[in-house]
Amino acid sequence: MPRPSLSHYLAQAGDDPRFAGLLRLIRAAARPPAGAGRIALALSLGVATHLVFAAAVLAMIVAMFFGLSESFGRVPQPWAWAANLALIVQFPLAHSLFLTARGRRVLARLVPGPHGAALATTTYALIASAQLLALFALWTPSGIVWWRAEGWAFGAICAAYAGAWLVLLKASFDAGAEVQSGALGWMSVMARIAPRFPDMPTRGLFRLIRQPIYVAFALTLWTVPVWTPDQLLLATSYTAYCLLAPHLKERRFAARYGPRFAAYRAQVPYALPRLRRAGK
Repeated sequence: MPRPSLSHYLAQAGDDPRFAGLLRLIRAAARPPAGAGRIALALSLGVATHLVFAAAVLAMIVAMFFGLSESFGRVPQPWAWAANLALIVQFPLAHSLFLTARGRRVLARLVPGPHGAALATTTYALIASAQLLALFALWTPSGIVWWRAEGWAFGAICAAYAGAWLVLLKASFDAGAEVQSGALGWMSVMARIAPRFPDMPTRGLFRLIRQPIYVAFALTLWTVPVWTPDQLLLATSYTAYCLLAPHLKERRFAARYGPRFAAYRAQVPYALPRLRRAGK
């Protein structure tokens, strides 16, 4: 049998709304209408957002790999724990507040001019990325290491840690890569089109549970090869956030999608997939 061509795979991707919306957005942004000021604004904010996003993800991966025993924070004790707690609290607090109706209005005004509302998703991603970068880069380590994996345990835990990050990447794609990465806002402004949000996610990992992003992020917190009081504080506090915060998200989904979300919620579990019996 002949091997499928690249056009065949692209056609299949075009039938998947997760790919179709992203490809449509990229094509539109690649051929922007005239407007040097608008293009410069969109590009500058987009580049800044993706650079900070990449730095934040790298800082998270490295810092948690060492159990938060390595970082740039140097706050003296006893103030170090207070500073670390402030770093922990600032992310979920702003992350949730900006998703309220008032928070969205604030986001729309952060970029002056006529494009502030359209750029809100990019602004949101930039702020969230900067917050995470601050958390992991400015953390002050306690200097206490309880346990460090060695030998076969080190290899197994590293594999689990990498797997958790891959699951998080897959869940973010299933939710809408253009929104999760912050590309939706700046690319829409670049193309001079209204931002078009992905539909309610029900594909991929969202077929198994309703909150795969939060679950995957929680998994990254607990699959690290080095354990310290710092990592335990982060893991317990952010796991609690990952279990509680999605309830606010689901309220927004219930208001936006109505019966569709009600039916989806009735069929798909919150955080733990259902175990099916053999033969069913």
